[in-house]
Amino acid sequence: MTAVTDEDHGKGDGTGKPDGRADGRWDDGLIARRAAAAEARDAEETAPPTPAEDDAEPQVEAYAPADGPLPTRLDALRELVGLSRARLDRETLAEAGRVLDEAAARQRLSSRHTVIAVAGATGSGKSTLFNALAGAPISDTGLRRPTTSQPIACSWTDGAAGLLDRLAVPGRLRRRPHPGPAAFDEALQGLVLVDLPDHDSAATEHRDQVDRVLALVDAVIWVVDPEKYADAALHERYLRPLAGHAEVTFVVLNQTDRLPGEAADLVLDDLRRLLDEDGIALGEHGEPGATVMSLSALTGDGVPELREMIGRFVSDRTAATRRLSADVDAAAARLRKVYVADGRPGLGERAREEFTDRLADAVGAAAAGQAAEREWRRNASRACGTPWLRLWRWYENRGLPGSLDRMGQALTPPEEELTARQRVEQAVRIVADDAADGLPGPWAQAVREAAFTGAQGLPEALDELAAKAGTPGASKRGGGTETGRSTVPQLGGRPPKPPRPKWWPAAVLAQASMTLLQIFGGLWLVGQIIGVLEPGLVTPALIMLAGVVGGPLVEWACAAAIRGPARRYGQDAERRLREAAAGCGRARVLDPVAAELVRYREVRERYVTVTEFSTTGR
Repeated sequence: MTAVTDEDHGKGDGTGKPDGRADGRWDDGLIARRAAAAEARDAEETAPPTPAEDDAEPQVEAYAPADGPLPTRLDALRELVGLSRARLDRETLAEAGRVLDEAAARQRLSSRHTVIAVAGATGSGKSTLFNALAGAPISDTGLRRPTTSQPIACSWTDGAAGLLDRLAVPGRLRRRPHPGPAAFDEALQGLVLVDLPDHDSAATEHRDQVDRVLALVDAVIWVVDPEKYADAALHERYLRPLAGHAEVTFVVLNQTDRLPGEAADLVLDDLRRLLDEDGIALGEHGEPGATVMSLSALTGDGVPELREMIGRFVSDRTAATRRLSADVDAAAARLRKVYVADGRPGLGERAREEFTDRLADAVGAAAAGQAAEREWRRNASRACGTPWLRLWRWYENRGLPGSLDRMGQALTPPEEELTARQRVEQAVRIVADDAADGLPGPWAQAVREAAFTGAQGLPEALDELAAKAGTPGASKRGGGTETGRSTVPQLGGRPPKPPRPKWWPAAVLAQASMTLLQIFGGLWLVGQIIGVLEPGLVTPALIMLAGVVGGPLVEWACAAAIRGPARRYGQDAERRLREAAAGCGRARVLDPVAAELVRYREVRERYVTVTEFSTTGR
């Protein structure tokens, strides 16, 4: 439907007034539509032939963003949201998701048009300024408040229907500028100007419409008056939160005709001071930032200058890109606290080693090594000791509940097993805290959850590994019963019997020889005493003495010989158990924690990509 302006002339209706005209403007009723249709038919009859379709200018032109960082930043933000959905709540990502949706919607629409909203408080004169820019009384003005109840749009060129549909501006409130210099200004071709309701209106639906449209337009002209330019509602609700959108913001001090002398300059300077306190960069001396100026929409003073600035702004055709870039900056600023860490968080080599040491202590690696060394020495003493000493030890330890053998065979008491579990839990808690130190809250929580989830069943797994990795033959000792229940020794249990070295048979033979010498010498002496053999005490006594002295010497020599191998055997048993515990802890705790840290680094890189090309410095 062809829009009708205030300067269009219809046919008479027999009343002496132009058709459809009420109080100097077109009505939206049936008569006006019929008059418009009649004018269109008359124009078609007298108009020259239309050009070919190939030469006709398309009404809608798809958004074609200029080369720049915005597409890369949007892709990075989209990947950032995707990677973070499992770690951050929906409310935290809501603003970033909204920015992505609005950016996609804007990029599907015309890039030839720049949508600028005119916003202001009640009585600031924004509708008067809107009409002055359009060159026609499109928006109602007057003393009745609120004057503007719904957004009214004025489009300088065709093809903006999609943009206005996105703003939910009804068709009856879409206008064209007054035919004249303003309408045919080449710089303004592509401008879509939207007059908004009052942002401080008593009607809640009016404020909701302002908030909705401001989130969708490419730029905004804030109209303030000398009385309300410092209004807290304006600065705290709109200007301060939108400080990052300075490059697509115009702040106009209207009604300067009411200020005498130099008062307008003083008020304008104070307005600049307030904007600076709000964090809005001012576009002075050629620097990017908000445009701040004073004018009088009623008298027209300063309106041509504003129209010229808007023309340069529109002809640049970068407003939509700058608006979307500022939206990305704002979303990234809100997400900073959940992506930027203090320092350089991670899992260092020292933390890994300390975790391994704590697991080794919990599994009893050092005690197992000492027990393996003692077992080696005990076996050597049994094999290489004198028969009389071995017989005495057997008699001493026989059936006694406190004997060394039974103590070695006994399982770890329940209270010691509980202590081992507590040590494992403590080790997991410490390494999780070290890895999460400095991380933002959600990622620190994810690291701790990964550590504690992986630690479930870790003490039992360490028990199994202690039996398998302690010493050779441990797997045979740790077999299962018919019911499938594991009978492996618990943390700190007795290590299996160590193997014997090859020289032990020679030591046993030497010890047996010493024993035979003792027996032979003793029998010789007994035979002489009872008179069976000829008297002669020296020879049998020497033989018996050689056996008595030689046995302990052989045992002492064997004890000295096994000291080094026993120590190495114990150290090897401790090392195997420590490595097994470290491998189990790494697979169950360290690797999941490292995976979470890698995920954080990935999203951190995406966040850096989103922010490194920021145009607002936020």
